[in-house]
Amino acid sequence: MCFPAIAAAVGLGGATAAGATAAAGVASASTLSTLATLATIGGTVIQGISGLNAANQTRAEIAAQAETERQLTATQDARQRAQTMRVIRQQSAELAARGVSLDSPTAIALGQTAAQELAFDSQSIRAGGVARQQEFSSQDRLARANGANSILRGTFGAAGQLLTAAPDLWPGFLRQGGAA
Repeated sequence: MCFPAIAAAVGLGGATAAGATAAAGVASASTLSTLATLATIGGTVIQGISGLNAANQTRAEIAAQAETERQLTATQDARQRAQTMRVIRQQSAELAARGVSLDSPTAIALGQTAAQELAFDSQSIRAGGVARQQEFSSQDRLARANGANSILRGTFGAAGQLLTAAPDLWPGFLRQGGAA
């Protein structure tokens, strides 16, 4: 009688089939573990990219708001100048109606005072606009830094997860000098 027939009669053949099934189960579990690790790594990278995209969206909104504020500041300055010029023309008309010559020292002093007020009001409005623009610039730099931080955190997190999982993914990864 040959050895395979004896092994089958004794039941060793069944053990071989069970061993093959167990080996397939281990391989399947290993594959699932590898897929889970890769999904985790991919998720970390995607999370970093999402953070970068959110930061870029924030930056776009900040830029739009900054442009709107620039336009509002320019409009407010123009309106204030127009209002001050109306007051100057009204004062000139009142002086002329009273018979005061527009080249008299009084009229010139009033005109100079009004011009100084015009310049002061305009400068005040523009300074407020500059302060708001600086605030938007700071917010933009913060959003840019948050985006860069997010993508770096995602990339380095994924790299860390890959290195942590490397011995499980590649069993010979940590071998040194050929010894296990």
